[in-house]
Amino acid sequence: MINFQIDSWAAIAPGLSTEGDWIRWFSAAKPLIGELEATPLKQFHPMIRRRFGRLGKCAMGAVLQVLSKDVNMPSVFASRHGDAELTVSLLKGIAANDDMSPTDFSLAVHNAVSGLCTIARKDTSTVTSIASVKNLTVQALIESIAQLQDSEKVLCVMYDLPLPAMFETYQDYDFPYAIAFILTRCDKGGLLFKASEAIDVSNETSNEPLNFIRFLVGECTQFSVDVGGVCWVLKDEAD
Repeated sequence: MINFQIDSWAAIAPGLSTEGDWIRWFSAAKPLIGELEATPLKQFHPMIRRRFGRLGKCAMGAVLQVLSKDVNMPSVFASRHGDAELTVSLLKGIAANDDMSPTDFSLAVHNAVSGLCTIARKDTSTVTSIASVKNLTVQALIESIAQLQDSEKVLCVMYDLPLPAMFETYQDYDFPYAIAFILTRCDKGGLLFKASEAIDVSNETSNEPLNFIRFLVGECTQFSVDVGGVCWVLKDEAD
């Protein structure tokens, strides 16, 4: 197992963008309704900036809070469904025998957001894109921690938008969100993420993003998820 720390993090959802916002929200949780605040991307070239759609701007709303302009590091981008809105639009075009836009197609692939982010920031570090309908947080953590074997720091980003109406039955949560955090390897102490024999699951799959943020703000001492009967636990090694 690799000991690590979370050096910095940011999470956004409708009306929430700072740690204080989240602490106040958890104390009197209300439905997360509406759109995210606009993410200004003025530091990027206009040609790149225009390529960021709603999903990309959602992810960057968290990324830009934890990464300064000149800091480069390997990254893991994780999204359950990717840009489902754009994908559905392309499929409707195919059904109508319309010509497909090469630009739209390139932006609909699952690694489009991670690619745009690294191009915009001129970061040539390794980047990995993950899709996982269930247990996205667990899969993103496992991949990010594994990359700490070769890197001192790794950026992890998790993000999603509500699905189009035609896929409502497959939707566990109906709010846009993004979480970005930097993991740093440490020799001892810090955090551990491991499978546990004890059945102590703090959240259901549909609440993974919110319960992970709850852990980040210190509202709970551990983050745990049942994955196929195995309980994965993230907590301080001292606990």
